[in-house]
Amino acid sequence: MPFIKPKLSFLQIINMNVGFFGIQYSFGLQQSAVNPIYDFLGAKPDQIPWLNLAGPMTGLLIQPIIGALSDKTWHPKFGRRKPFFFIGAIMCSIALFLFPFSSSLWMAAGLLWILDAGNNTAMEPYRAFVADKLDSSQQATGFQAQSFFTGFGQTLANFSLFLFPLIIIGHTGKIPNWVFASFMLGSVCSVGSVWWSMRTTPEIPPTEEELKELKSKPLNLLSPFTDVFSAIKDMPKIMWQLALVYLFQWYALFCYWQNSSKSIALSVYNATPDNKELYEKAVSLAGSVNGWYNIVTFLIAFTLVGFAKKYSPKWVHFFCLLLAGLGFIAFPFISNKVFLYIAISGFGIGWASMMGIPYLMVVKEIPKERYGVYMGIINMMIVIPMLVQTTTFGYLMKHVLNNDSSKAILFAGVFLLIAATFTLLIKSDKPPADMEVNFSAGH
Repeated sequence: MPFIKPKLSFLQIINMNVGFFGIQYSFGLQQSAVNPIYDFLGAKPDQIPWLNLAGPMTGLLIQPIIGALSDKTWHPKFGRRKPFFFIGAIMCSIALFLFPFSSSLWMAAGLLWILDAGNNTAMEPYRAFVADKLDSSQQATGFQAQSFFTGFGQTLANFSLFLFPLIIIGHTGKIPNWVFASFMLGSVCSVGSVWWSMRTTPEIPPTEEELKELKSKPLNLLSPFTDVFSAIKDMPKIMWQLALVYLFQWYALFCYWQNSSKSIALSVYNATPDNKELYEKAVSLAGSVNGWYNIVTFLIAFTLVGFAKKYSPKWVHFFCLLLAGLGFIAFPFISNKVFLYIAISGFGIGWASMMGIPYLMVVKEIPKERYGVYMGIINMMIVIPMLVQTTTFGYLMKHVLNNDSSKAILFAGVFLLIAATFTLLIKSDKPPADMEVNFSAGH
């Protein structure tokens, strides 16, 4: 008789995903604070993509391997997924603590590699954790809870970049002192929130049959690599279709994150990073604007579950990408600060979908004993476009866009519209009728 997963209350689903808050606070700092730190340390615009190479490279190498390892792991005390996202959280905390002390461009770039390695080690098992714990009727709520905490964590990260400059002044070396406060808070949030989820949420033990299967195929040095290649060979068609959407979607997002502060500096303040006083104001405003889109994300995240049930995940994702693309296209032409918040709201809606809805599209088509490795492969589909962006966009930025960050945001908007178009080509059945929005289920 198949094992029936117990229903979790909405509070239990929230508790199990609290750790995603710390991971995403860290990611929010990467989005909005790392590139300005590079600017403070003297980086040129066409160097920024290369300096962000850590994200896609660590994601490409770490997430599928960690996923395959966690699929084959079980410890009666520590569990299957928890050891990996706790180790990742500790790595993030250490890197965040050290980052503001960067005295050179290459020290900051090296710490970003450690930070990204930690984030990727933590994030992948968390996706599989939701699929492990929740049955099909609650997986939508589980994945959108991660979307909610993505918005919440990144909101606080970005608002720390807006608030701390108002109350913390001065510089230590080339780095403003408020940067230290944002990163220290991130260091605490990263490990503290993951500890809370580990404390409140037990993992489901494997069945006797699953334990026998694990023992019959013990881990060795090649196991994770062979598992990844085997899973890619057997990958369902819908994942290949999603990969095409992701190629344009994630290329576009990296363009935005690398250039949002400089675009705002140009459109609102008519300044470049050379004007440090005005550029710091632009970085602070960008933190507030990015904080706003993350507020939109966590406000709308659970609403998308109902829309996905009624209209199918594919149509929800298409519409959200369309709004995000139009917002990006308008963004670089806006000089009024208030209108920036209106334009970026489209991306907030798109970000809410990106963090949850695609996982809902594919989770019912992958075998549960391979959740970890397939969640890692989905991340490969995210980081390969980022890797392409970091290795190609520097040339485009210098020779096609004339190192104009406003044009980079416009470029990103066009790519999101292309991604929305390819979303319509995904062949996905309407979600099953039991995909309910479960906010009050019992144990």
